[in-house]
Amino acid sequence: MNSLPKRFSFKAMGSFCEIQLCEESPTHAKKTVQLLTDEVARLERKYSRFRKDSFLTEINLAAGNSHGMEIDSETVSLLEHAQNCFDISDGLFDITAGALNEIWDFKNAVIPSQEQIDNALTHVGFERLSWEDSRLQLPLGAQIDFGGIVKEYAADSAARLARGLGVQHGLVNLGGDFSVIGPLPDQLPWTVAIANPDPQQSVMAKVDLKDGGLASSGDYERCFIHEGRRYSHILNPKTGWPCTGLRAVSVAANLCTVAGSVATIALLKDEVQAQEWLQESQLPHVFMNSLGVIGGSTLV
Repeated sequence: MNSLPKRFSFKAMGSFCEIQLCEESPTHAKKTVQLLTDEVARLERKYSRFRKDSFLTEINLAAGNSHGMEIDSETVSLLEHAQNCFDISDGLFDITAGALNEIWDFKNAVIPSQEQIDNALTHVGFERLSWEDSRLQLPLGAQIDFGGIVKEYAADSAARLARGLGVQHGLVNLGGDFSVIGPLPDQLPWTVAIANPDPQQSVMAKVDLKDGGLASSGDYERCFIHEGRRYSHILNPKTGWPCTGLRAVSVAANLCTVAGSVATIALLKDEVQAQEWLQESQLPHVFMNSLGVIGGSTLV
């Protein structure tokens, strides 16, 4: 087999994405990639909060309906993962923080008033959701946002599909969130670069991956600076304000979905608690603190 991977680039979920496959036949590789990108597109259409025709928008529009909304097994699975993240983070990872996204305008660098934040917070709280027999009920004003889960889940889903199609050597990269389909030929690892929050520096770390996934979260993708203070798009669901702890976190785990959730929870904690949380997770990780110092365990 030709050990050189074939690269296929595309845009999805607002990010630059790439799939690499080690396949002898370019035609077969293209057909496989088409199926994988179709799967990513399916999940974006289904769970994007920015699309008026998405299933997630339909769910949110049903908020306040006493009969609830019928949901499928995939959505139940995502809700169960979100429930687990909410529990282990003591409420910091909360997909019902969608109401806060409505009042924070990062594109135009608009800071909402405390009154607006307090009002939005009345609609936040995962414990207020209920689902039973595949029916989900949201209280009036509540909004679900799967933004902290779906890109990582899509990377895992595409990798799982690829393995089912017989791919043995490949890598899915959705905007810096990676899922390994299998190592390079001869059991060599894939080497991936983790972006540095400092634009003057190109790479924060390089990571070798043979399986599982790696996800990154940081305050540098969507943020603005006002009066010397950085405002991150990652919002604390308890205070309604952007997180102020670590600047960036990358985690490796058995699944990209797991890695992403651990990284996001770390960002939502204060710096000391975040480093303790990452250490206790026993997962390989790297982070940058508020002073720009890079630390963490060895990512292999």
